[in-house]
Amino acid sequence: MRRATLIACAVIVLVLAALAAKSLLVSTPPLRALNAPGEFHAEGAKARLAWILGDQRPHPADSAADDMVRARLVAQLRRMGLQPIVRDQFACNGFPDARAVACARVRNVIAMMGPKTGKALLLSAHYDSVPVGPGAADDGIGVATLLEVGSILKQRPLRRPVMLLFNEGEELGLIGARAFLSDPLSRNVDSLLNFEARGVNGPATMFETSNPNGAAISVFASAVRRPLASSMSTDVARLIPNGTDVMTYKERGWLTLNFAIVGNETRYHSPGDDLAGLDPRSLQHMGDQALAVASDLSAGTPKAKGDRIFFDVLGRWFVQMPLPVGAVLLLTLLIAFGAIAWKRRAIVREPALLLGTVVVGVAGAWLAVTVMGMISHGTWWRAHPETTFSAIYATTLFAALAMLRALGGNTGADKLRPAFWFLFLLVGAAIALVAPGAIIYFLFPPALVLAGLVLRRWWQPAEIVGALAGIAVLYITWGEMLAQLEQIFSPGPLWIVATLASLMIVAALVEAQPVLVAARRGAVIAFAALLALVGWGVATAAPDYSPDHQQRFTLEHVTEFPSRQSHWSVLNDGARLPKSYERLADWHGGKLSFSDRMRAIAPAPALPGIQPPSLEPVEILRHGDARTIRLRLHANGSERIALIAPEDARIETAGTAGFVRPIASPGSGGKFSISCTGRSCDGAELTIEQASAKPIDFTVVGSRNGLPPSAGPLLRARPVNARPQYTPDETVAVAHVKV
Repeated sequence: MRRATLIACAVIVLVLAALAAKSLLVSTPPLRALNAPGEFHAEGAKARLAWILGDQRPHPADSAADDMVRARLVAQLRRMGLQPIVRDQFACNGFPDARAVACARVRNVIAMMGPKTGKALLLSAHYDSVPVGPGAADDGIGVATLLEVGSILKQRPLRRPVMLLFNEGEELGLIGARAFLSDPLSRNVDSLLNFEARGVNGPATMFETSNPNGAAISVFASAVRRPLASSMSTDVARLIPNGTDVMTYKERGWLTLNFAIVGNETRYHSPGDDLAGLDPRSLQHMGDQALAVASDLSAGTPKAKGDRIFFDVLGRWFVQMPLPVGAVLLLTLLIAFGAIAWKRRAIVREPALLLGTVVVGVAGAWLAVTVMGMISHGTWWRAHPETTFSAIYATTLFAALAMLRALGGNTGADKLRPAFWFLFLLVGAAIALVAPGAIIYFLFPPALVLAGLVLRRWWQPAEIVGALAGIAVLYITWGEMLAQLEQIFSPGPLWIVATLASLMIVAALVEAQPVLVAARRGAVIAFAALLALVGWGVATAAPDYSPDHQQRFTLEHVTEFPSRQSHWSVLNDGARLPKSYERLADWHGGKLSFSDRMRAIAPAPALPGIQPPSLEPVEILRHGDARTIRLRLHANGSERIALIAPEDARIETAGTAGFVRPIASPGSGGKFSISCTGRSCDGAELTIEQASAKPIDFTVVGSRNGLPPSAGPLLRARPVNARPQYTPDETVAVAHVKV
């Protein structure tokens, strides 16, 4: 009994160690020491980017800083022997799932290579940054990739046109992409490669394709040597708004491949998105894929049709098959395991027990994270997320083990094994209804287990060998997916990772059932609980923030009109304000008139001379129970202007001449938002179509980067490992105007 207990505890440690080590399954390829002629040179590409970014100040669209970045970009293209075109447009773009339209003056930079006739391949990246950071990764990595790939392709005889598009205004609402679709050059495009970032390091993932994806996957599979891609992630990108330019481009139906890096989101959209933070290995990986795919597509568009399901294995091999083939295999495996479970009298109770074990494992992780959130405020895991994820997996294992041992009794692996894989395939079939690309993740592990079950007729150990092989393949394929899920959900909610991990853990517990049954149940469960407690102890003791993973912490000075009341506002991650702040002002939690987000608020000194933007009605036309409104904006010193209208305003479209965009999708709810960013908003005219004759009570919000001198003490008291993220430190003026 003692020996069996020790073995069971060792199995638990092995499972948790494997989950902790899964990040090794997704590694960024090393930087090449030497580059052969015609290969992508990451250091050279980063040097080009450094020259273009200059002093690395933020350069949002239609700002003086972006003018300088664009001038250096154009100069770089001319040095390469290209003749760039700069398109100057005031444009607006809407979103299919949001009641919002965004407008700005954008200057897209376009460079053409190859023959002047034929359908073109478009390589796209945006060169503007957010107002809070220099954008070395987002989207400097895309700019650097296009420049290096362009310099290589220019030396080759191209069979069709290749177009480099450096668009402006992506960060404001994909405005540059919308402007490009109105450009005559866009009519000649049939293929698109887009490059993005939601972090500063990690391998470059191909996470989105055109639909159907047969042609895109055909070229990707033949061209890329170090692939990182899965049809499950491309389905997820299709189901949720992903926020890249592809969202706008997709209406053209071009063959599309979308690439991004997502490592260390804490630097994303912050001052930490700088050249020092951008990993040249990530640039190398993205550039190698871009050059390989662009080289193949520059020869023509593949004719493959239909949909493929696919994934990579350890970033080295690419596995794909037609979607119908995968669906048939899934159904065949489901029927086979259903028959085996039926034959072994494990078709009802055992799958139900294992489903409960999976659910309890996830629930345990959710409960632990929730309790930790009550104890520790803010994103307390930010500096060392790996320790928290390890604690989550330990908790998931403990909860699942307790459930299995409490209700599973002495049920043997011979019954639990077919029951688990039958349940596994049922889960796969359910997911396939909304994300068919996930099917491929549910094929290979159960296929190996089934092979063992069949071969045991001739060789008794085959069932165990097949089961262990299935577990190994499950770990390799799902472990990589779990590592990527950690990156995506590093801002939270953290417990989401337990949904994948629980299935992996229960699969291992099923194979460990003979050892678990022989061991002392109380001792094994207590050991698992101890590991979970130790995991949370380590996660709690670890620092919340670090120089590389800083706290989100944005300061605002807000003045409300006509009262002229001023407030300090702190937007952070929900952590308590430092004691130094408590001594400087009388803080309380609350909301401001233009936002539903909770924040810390305190009275602030008035700011003389500040004025909110104003709206000048140019024309109001009534059409029965509808109205058309033309407004002229007066910025009064604001760099960003937002018009927020209540839900009952019934605004249908908004924008400027040539770019009046739909603003509400059917069935959507919430307030309406119309924004304009940049110097050119002062004096700009907007047109609004309203399905109502009722006057609109606009909340008009104007903001400018930076804070008044009175913010000095607050800036000095900001925690060392804290910085603005997503929203810059800014001065805001708010008015309420009826039109």
